[in-house]
Amino acid sequence: MRTIELTCDPASDRAVRTVWRQLADGGVDSLADNPHPGHRPHLTLAVCGAIAPDRLAAVGELLAGVLPLEVRLSGLLSFGARSRRRVLAWGVVPGPALIELHREVWRLLADAPEPNPLYLPGRWMPHLGLTRRVEPDGLALAHRLLGRHPDLAGAFDAARSFDTESQLTDPLGI
Repeated sequence: MRTIELTCDPASDRAVRTVWRQLADGGVDSLADNPHPGHRPHLTLAVCGAIAPDRLAAVGELLAGVLPLEVRLSGLLSFGARSRRRVLAWGVVPGPALIELHREVWRLLADAPEPNPLYLPGRWMPHLGLTRRVEPDGLALAHRLLGRHPDLAGAFDAARSFDTESQLTDPLGI
């Protein structure tokens, strides 16, 4: 599988990592201690089976023309897994520029195999992950630790693609 991701500017990156650490220090299985060297806060725009090199280059050109992209993080979202476990995320407000960018990325990836339907226009819920899959008690603890979670104005300032087979990331739009 391949992804198209936007990464946070330094201030937003620090804010998300602070939340990860707050959760981990409070006993919630957060993303703070993910050992992958490329792990960092990101917004996934697309997931599909493969992306042809010319399509990847076209997506990179598109992203280079719109980044940095200002966004607002607001609210906590909870996504179900295939069990009672849940994932907690910080919602990304889908403003017009982000929605249009997302649609354009998928227009460029229209022929990509195995598109993940959860990331397609009309189904996508933009978010930054905060936890791994946690049991309901862990989710409740996360909410207690975070309390009234503040909104944050920030930006995505770079893009990349992650290859799940090689476990490598490739910068886009540079």
